[in-house]
Amino acid sequence: MMTAHEPDALPDEDDDLAGYDVNGRMCIVTRESGSPEELIRFVAAPDGTVVADLKRELPGRGCWVKIDRSLVDRAVAKKLFARALKMDVKAADDLGASVDRLLVAQLMQMMNMARKAGQFVSGSAKVDAAVRSGAALAVFHSTGAADDGVRKIDQARKAWHLGMETEEEIPSFRLFSESEMEGLMGQNAFIHAAVLAGQAGEGVVKRAKMLEQYRIGGQSRAAGGAGRQKQ
Repeated sequence: MMTAHEPDALPDEDDDLAGYDVNGRMCIVTRESGSPEELIRFVAAPDGTVVADLKRELPGRGCWVKIDRSLVDRAVAKKLFARALKMDVKAADDLGASVDRLLVAQLMQMMNMARKAGQFVSGSAKVDAAVRSGAALAVFHSTGAADDGVRKIDQARKAWHLGMETEEEIPSFRLFSESEMEGLMGQNAFIHAAVLAGQAGEGVVKRAKMLEQYRIGGQSRAAGGAGRQKQ
């Protein structure tokens, strides 16, 4: 039985395959077109393995998969990369997990940049204050954060949203456990954190949404947007 994401067949050899290269930006699994922000580009490395090109800057013919771990896994299982890239390439069985690690590393790097730029605070009191003042672009909680602490910050998010009549609430993410963050961030691990307005802070939000979307499929479920006020 065909699923919503699965095409009934790949194009014939002499069909127009423009959608499978960098110019077409068509997902090789769903055959749906999309913007670069909705897709992950893959290329063949010099050793013939398939690698993710998150920055979309590696040379050579590329192909695209929607930001969805299940679709990357399906592309590997169905050997779609070789057909799309028109090369005898090898997609590792753990390519989906490898992309997740790259997205995590990209997010951690941007969080560190935001911290150095003074656009990242941690601790429930600082996060609550950042939300209520409108300085917060997004909040983060560890997956093991106490419900009471999360609820208080959620109340602050809602109060800002209603009081300032913003289009959406400030986004909230729960991506890592405390132990995962300790391994990734060391002494900078947190239970509650917020990113503040600024270029680095915006970069954190963008990458957090991408990681969440990759893990759950479809659109990011982060509650709310960037808190932009109505005109």
